[in-house]
Amino acid sequence: MSGRLAAVSIDLDEVPNYFALHGLAVPERSGTAGALHAVYEKALPRVAGFAASHGIPVTLFAIGRDLARPASAAALRALSDAGHAVENHSYGHRYDLSRLPRADMARDVLLGAEAIAEAVGRRPTGFRAPGYTVSDALFDVLDTLGVEFDSSVFPCPPYYAAKVLAMGVQRAQGRGSAAVLDTPRVLVAPRRPYRPGRPWYRRGGRRFVELPIQVTPGPRLPVIGASVALAGAAGARLLARACAGEALVNLELHGMDFLDRSDGLEALARYQPELRVPLGRRLEALGAFVEETARRGARFVRLDEAARERGLVE
Repeated sequence: MSGRLAAVSIDLDEVPNYFALHGLAVPERSGTAGALHAVYEKALPRVAGFAASHGIPVTLFAIGRDLARPASAAALRALSDAGHAVENHSYGHRYDLSRLPRADMARDVLLGAEAIAEAVGRRPTGFRAPGYTVSDALFDVLDTLGVEFDSSVFPCPPYYAAKVLAMGVQRAQGRGSAAVLDTPRVLVAPRRPYRPGRPWYRRGGRRFVELPIQVTPGPRLPVIGASVALAGAAGARLLARACAGEALVNLELHGMDFLDRSDGLEALARYQPELRVPLGRRLEALGAFVEETARRGARFVRLDEAARERGLVE
């Protein structure tokens, strides 16, 4: 490999995770109940179509427990067989994973890897923590288990502030949240690929590579699925241009970015702003970002390929 790289990764958080995130019980109405597997049933085929239409590979971060459902495992295997990467997003998607006893963390990471290996026939080499929340203890576990790369660190002040506000509003309304707030030290972490040290938000000598979630130079604005999609096609091109000088443009999406409120998600539309924008407009914006990034000379690869690129890490 050589030259500038770009990667699109997609977290396959299923619909119940969003209800937990917003402190909501899953409605029992038939429409919502039928949408509980919408990420695997509806989003994944759209992901495959999006990747094919733009001629790019994608990296999928799967939650191990979801693959106990044969249909979900089969859908994931189909994308893996088509050349896309499947990496580990933990087994149980506990937002407090990084705060568990070390043995429990290791067990969760291992179970997630084993479930993915059984489902797709390839053991994952990368990891992404639920909620982007990491710790030295979790990074020690990843190092011990021989993980080749992590892509969890999101050094984004606007995102951090929005999360603080959202969690505060939920508490004021009497709704809890499954989410946990990361240390504000994440905001001083490198925004470009690095080998973490101790503390994890500093460069050091760990064996694995950290591939941070994309932010812009300067103000560190978020460059993720929701921000790109909500920016519209013109705004998405501006975000792509802002990242044009990066050695790796690491665009992180969620399966939710490929779903529409008409997919049985009316109950979530009040809480998930992207669902209030028609799916077609969001996909147009995501496509504009990919096209502008490629036009400016970046080559799209899987994250495992990016992690092995010599000279990528600062």
